Amino acid sequence: MAWAPDYVTTAELAAFLRITDSVDDVQLALAITAASRAVDEHCDRQFGKVDAPAQRLYTPVWRPERGRWVARIDDLMSTTGLTVSVSAGTVDLYTLEPANAAADARPWTQLAIDPDAANQPTGDELNELIVVAPWGWTTTPPPVRQAVLLQASRFLARRDSPFGVAGSPDLGSEMRLLARVDADVAVSLRGYRRMRGAVA
Repeated sequence: MAWAPDYVTTAELAAFLRITDSVDDVQLALAITAASRAVDEHCDRQFGKVDAPAQRLYTPVWRPERGRWVARIDDLMSTTGLTVSVSAGTVDLYTLEPANAAADARPWTQLAIDPDAANQPTGDELNELIVVAPWGWTTTPPPVRQAVLLQASRFLARRDSPFGVAGSPDLGSEMRLLARVDADVAVSLRGYRRMRGAVA
């Protein structure tokens, strides 16, 4: 799986729309990509995975009530190739959080450095925590795939309403298409939105 991929295939969208030919395959592919990125934007995260462990930098925060440095990290579901370090050297003791993320098939989003770790952040510089990891989700959650199918089908329907208005004023069914994800898409993704904020 790649980073920020298309979350469904053209064949899957065609089946969803009951399309039996390949005439619209190019438009289907464009709609899938647009819908996948709309889902990413709505959730403030993506659901792909890097092909190999990659380095990313973070600024840890000292949490006095916990007596340790804590950093919000990007989504992580595998520890293969995971290394954590600071300028002084390798951080050998740390915890990935939430504790039950793996059991719930959800990503870790935070890293807490054990106070007994050999090397500690100093707090004197930005981005001093160096983490190499296989970032991302190991599989795309089914609700995300369903959301992309719904949103992509909506994008395709815009061909018949290029000015953002659908329905018929004569029949009283006219409505303006709003500049946000479909309401059912939002419902599907409710549990997958990443809330940015202070570390816990």
